[in-house]
Amino acid sequence: MRADAAALAGHDRERSRDGRLVLGGVDEAGRGCWAGPVVAAAVVLPAGWAPDGLDDSKKLSPARREALYAEIRAGALAWAACAVSAPEIDSSNILRATLRAMSRAVARLSLTPDLLLVDGNQVPVVSMPAESLVRGDGTSAAIAAASIIAKVLRDRVMTVWDRHYPGYGFAAHKGYGVAAHRAALDRLGPCPLHRLSFEPLAGRGQSSLFR
Repeated sequence: MRADAAALAGHDRERSRDGRLVLGGVDEAGRGCWAGPVVAAAVVLPAGWAPDGLDDSKKLSPARREALYAEIRAGALAWAACAVSAPEIDSSNILRATLRAMSRAVARLSLTPDLLLVDGNQVPVVSMPAESLVRGDGTSAAIAAASIIAKVLRDRVMTVWDRHYPGYGFAAHKGYGVAAHRAALDRLGPCPLHRLSFEPLAGRGQSSLFR
């Protein structure tokens, strides 16, 4: 079910005490992928504002996400993003890497929120009060906006990487664990973008083509 942009904005206006607090939202994209970075974005929107059609990025078509990405960038008071690479994910774990990406994105904001809403049930280390919100990308305008920024940027990154590592289909599946991706792994072996700590990659090692 689609969220209503006015309802998302209304939620944030209420949490911001009718605009008396600066409210920020943070979300990630690519947490469950087999390849590529996890990308987090942080967004501060004007109190009570949301572009028409704003929703959780996973519920939107690529074309709609791109359109909203432009609207959010134009209308936001501040936004920032950060990517954490596959090797960094492998050196810790995906949860720590995700929280690290969120912390870095928030730290890059040009405007410091009074309150940060975080999608999920974990809160990153940040310098302001923060609260987790399960399914926040369908509840909060700021989190939904952050989900779109993170998703669009990550998809663009994976499309660029597709040209560097042809044959894996990164431009199509963006590193997610679909059948075509598994078939490419069986044929080519893992490349430097792959998260070697993830199933079904654990223990396989990088392809000799990239050593």
